Amino acid sequence: MTQAMPMMDERARLRAIGFLNLAHFLDHYVILIFPTVVIGLEAVYGRSYGELLALSTAAFTAFGLFALPSGWLADKWSRRNMIAVYFFGTGLSCVLIGVSSSFETLALALFGMGLFAAIYHPVGTPMLVDTAKVRGRTMAFNGICGNIGVSIASGATAVIVATLGWRFAFFIPAAIFMLSGLAYLALVPSDGGKRVVQAPDQDVALSRPLTIAVIVMFLMLAFWVGLVFNALTIMLPKLVQQRAVADIPLSMVGALATAVFLCGGMAQFAMGRAVERIVPHLVMSLIAGFQVIGILLALYTSGWWLLPSLALAVAAIYGQVTVNDLVLARYTPPAWRGRIYAVRFFLIFTMAGPAAWGIGWLYDHGGFNTVLGVGAIIAAIGAVNTFAISALVTGAENRRKAARDQPAAERAQAVAQPAE
Repeated sequence: MTQAMPMMDERARLRAIGFLNLAHFLDHYVILIFPTVVIGLEAVYGRSYGELLALSTAAFTAFGLFALPSGWLADKWSRRNMIAVYFFGTGLSCVLIGVSSSFETLALALFGMGLFAAIYHPVGTPMLVDTAKVRGRTMAFNGICGNIGVSIASGATAVIVATLGWRFAFFIPAAIFMLSGLAYLALVPSDGGKRVVQAPDQDVALSRPLTIAVIVMFLMLAFWVGLVFNALTIMLPKLVQQRAVADIPLSMVGALATAVFLCGGMAQFAMGRAVERIVPHLVMSLIAGFQVIGILLALYTSGWWLLPSLALAVAAIYGQVTVNDLVLARYTPPAWRGRIYAVRFFLIFTMAGPAAWGIGWLYDHGGFNTVLGVGAIIAAIGAVNTFAISALVTGAENRRKAARDQPAAERAQAVAQPAE
């Protein structure tokens, strides 16, 4: 009987991680339904792509704006219960979107969806860090789940719209959210507002001024990453429809967009393995450079050649998000970690609103050449920001490596010396 409790605790821990992975998948899926649905609504409402896409500004703005209060409320109340609110609130918002009959009610319902969807990242990520035993692999797999949500959102939404209509593109996820919330409450025990496992210590100890400098640089990077991340995921279905293959049905647009987004999921898996072999800040800098290259290639290519260009850009963008999470945890003291993640996600996802509005405005005034050109400039600024972070931590990383190598060298020297 004394051995049964740890096994039950371990099963509960694994169930909690499983639901967090599901929540991450659904979070990225639901927020990208409307950018695909909007393509079909152009003919229904007789409005331009830019005008219709502006409706989603409410959802994307709320998605970032409510990250900070969600994290604060979870710390004051309960992270487990906040995840339950996320499941039920987002599901109810999807129902309201599906029954909306006017632009005003649709915008309000989209705002509600963004509000509840904002709960996951500032609550789920610190919860995952505290619950995981092997932080790197657990976070990498969780990131893959989120990217799978991004990857299949366009394709699945396009199929549902083509077969059942655009409203069911929201009704079906609503049912999944509600059922998931019920299962979550039944299978994941209450945490009493307390953390289950203490977060791991800071991997690489930095001086206080250097720690503050690195964190500030990461928060600046979150701004640039947020703009590029949100812009590319929002505009990709329309970009594929217009510049990759002309006159193809919406379902094919969704399938091609899904194939491109899947490259992001594969990149996250690769990044999870790469950081086990290469110092993470170097991996972060490398993929920041590839991100700029991918966007520039997308700017100057069209037809089928556009797809591999977009695949490279998406792989770099989503790979960078995963590595950035790991690198930030590597240099951030445990006492600061939850708050820093909350601010970071606030900055990243708050950029979704301006990104949605900016894409619509730039597209209406200059087409995708203008959109991609501005995106390349922002990605280049983000790459310089990334290189600066790498330069700041190089000294500490070298000292850590020397300290780890020194005992091994001393042991080898002792073995080489003959006994007296």
